Amino acid sequence: MRRPAALALVAAALVLAGPAAAGAREAPTQPHPDDPENLLHLDLSTGGRVTIRLRPDVAPKHVERIKTLARRGFYDGVIFHRVIDGFMAQTGDPTGTGRGESDLPDLPAEFNDLPHVRGAVSMARTEERDSANSQFFIMFEPVLRLDRNYTVFGRVISGMQWVDAIPRGEPPAEPARILQASVAADGRPPPDFAKLAPPKAPDLAAEAAEVLAAPPR
Repeated sequence: MRRPAALALVAAALVLAGPAAAGAREAPTQPHPDDPENLLHLDLSTGGRVTIRLRPDVAPKHVERIKTLARRGFYDGVIFHRVIDGFMAQTGDPTGTGRGESDLPDLPAEFNDLPHVRGAVSMARTEERDSANSQFFIMFEPVLRLDRNYTVFGRVISGMQWVDAIPRGEPPAEPARILQASVAADGRPPPDFAKLAPPKAPDLAAEAAEVLAAPPR
């Protein structure tokens, strides 16, 4: 995807430093799985609501950015501009070109141990490690070579079928959109997805019968 960043090796001396050194880096506490402040809803034009569990324990700045932009309405109407089958669906660019972003400053990388498995939600960036801003992608399938090179900040916990239905392409001929992005704690109801149903397919048999019944010219 982009040039991989080098991974630093942990010095053996740190491993052998004993309980005092180990205690200096306590593992962050994972948020409660049902905390509505850390659940993000994406209502997609493919027909349903996708719910993402956010992980502020490992990517606090990225989670805060996503929630801030969602509450601004920044993502509402934004397309999935880069969708690769067997890989991922990318969105978050208001220009739809892959080169746009929000007016907020870029984020420092928060690479972590969360894997790029199916349903993982990760932040897009340039070759610069501290260049994530507003674009993110959702994984269709595992691509573990991205691990610790992009910031995973959440994972889809429901509605993955609506992600799978996103049209492929770079960009797709008829791209899917985020109709509405919202934090669950804010209680924004989903749109009426029934009104988004595709038009009824034409009755080809009826059309053929009509042509045959027409008088010759």
